[in-house]
Amino acid sequence: MARIKRAVNAVKKRRKVLRLAKGYYGAKSKQYRAASQQVMKSMAYAYVGRKLKKREYRKLWIARINAGARMNGTTYSRLINGLKLANVDINRKVLADLAITDMNAFANLCDVAKAARND
Repeated sequence: MARIKRAVNAVKKRRKVLRLAKGYYGAKSKQYRAASQQVMKSMAYAYVGRKLKKREYRKLWIARINAGARMNGTTYSRLINGLKLANVDINRKVLADLAITDMNAFANLCDVAKAARND
């Protein structure tokens, strides 16, 4: 039975890790063991960061919508509730964009929400 030789695959694996570790400080970009540990940790941070980014953007959108809603005499929660009652299906990203760029359209949405809630 032939013996398995790993030389080519092992070099490919190490090269891949060291390429990912390019730009890291000191041994973390030069030595395979240190680079491997740091790349694993970096990948974990990147995974968590992708989740955090979604949370942060949603918080930002809600803050902007709330600011726009208060300028129109209502609050964020009342605005969202009124839009749901009026069957206006619009997401927070678009609402936040409208609150900043198109004040008149946002004011109209606030009026629709107030009418639906009977405020």
